Amino acid sequence: MAPHRVSAVGEQTSLADRKRRAGQRLFLGFEGLAVDQDTRKLIAEIRPAGFILFARNIEDPRQVLELNRELSSLCEPAFPPLLSIDQEGGRVQRIRQPATCWPPMRAVGCAENQTYDVSRAIALELKAMGFHLNFAPVADVDSNPDNPVIGDRSFSPSPDAVCKHVAAFIAGHQEAHIMACAKHFPGHGDTALDSHLDLPVVDRSTPELLRTEMPPFKAAIQAGVASIMTAHVIFAAWDEQWPATLSEKIIRPRLREQLGFDGLVFSDDLEMKAVAGRYPLALQLERATKASVDILLCCKSPDLQWLAYTELIRLQENSPAAEKASVKSNKRLEAARLQYCLPHKKPALDVVGCAEHLALAELVRQQGTG
Repeated sequence: MAPHRVSAVGEQTSLADRKRRAGQRLFLGFEGLAVDQDTRKLIAEIRPAGFILFARNIEDPRQVLELNRELSSLCEPAFPPLLSIDQEGGRVQRIRQPATCWPPMRAVGCAENQTYDVSRAIALELKAMGFHLNFAPVADVDSNPDNPVIGDRSFSPSPDAVCKHVAAFIAGHQEAHIMACAKHFPGHGDTALDSHLDLPVVDRSTPELLRTEMPPFKAAIQAGVASIMTAHVIFAAWDEQWPATLSEKIIRPRLREQLGFDGLVFSDDLEMKAVAGRYPLALQLERATKASVDILLCCKSPDLQWLAYTELIRLQENSPAAEKASVKSNKRLEAARLQYCLPHKKPALDVVGCAEHLALAELVRQQGTG
């Protein structure tokens, strides 16, 4: 574990602000069902924007609720953490029984207009367990049958169908006061490699990307999506060198300017092999910041989390443009906090895995495969 102190050059009057902004650009993951002492110390120093839970952190709904309460207690009340998870349904569903086990979104996409109801039910269960943010829906179009990572996580091989279901999913979540996150911009559906393991390249032309990959994200933005996650994927027509997460030719001009999105942009996990070990971390952070990525996910390694924190401080010290970008990212985060960290009334914990939700999940399974 790295030491829990950081030194940085520059004016001491602004170092505290730079530390604060650096921490507020990180989401942390950790091992175990509870927060150990080393993790507590790391959290106290970094003061992150939020946390992400995985199956390794999950025992049952009550334990999840208590863990989320503990994580909130470790942060200053003025900067409450966003508590997040990947609860898509199907293969990517961190909390399972006794919570409702949802079918994959492909089944939801094939069912009879159940997307809003499914999304709202997922959101209510998450709200009851103390979450603010779900990294869903997948807005990727399942256009490549050799894709090893998207497949039935996508609503459909049809861009129009994905647009429809993405918009309904976002409404169901955000009307229940759970932030949605459309992923993975500008589209992971046409890859033949898994970005957890390698760096995929999409060779589609610009007209093809605009026709297939982009419409679901445009629909998500029109639906008011609170956040979007980037893809660790190279889109050769737009940037032959850098994956989208690190590309100022893609995130800023395509997402911010062309589509007009000014909400939170998350990176995918920086520990994925598409970027980890392929580029120096300092370079990843510099390029992601230039691209206008707001929050960076560091989902497991305490050493990586600490290094990312210290590098984000130094980046602000060395680059006025990066410092300005960090200020803007923190403002976007605060806007999301004000909307989703307010003390909205939580559903009772018995909504998790309730009979109504179990029946809905079974109905979708029958309709989606019938």
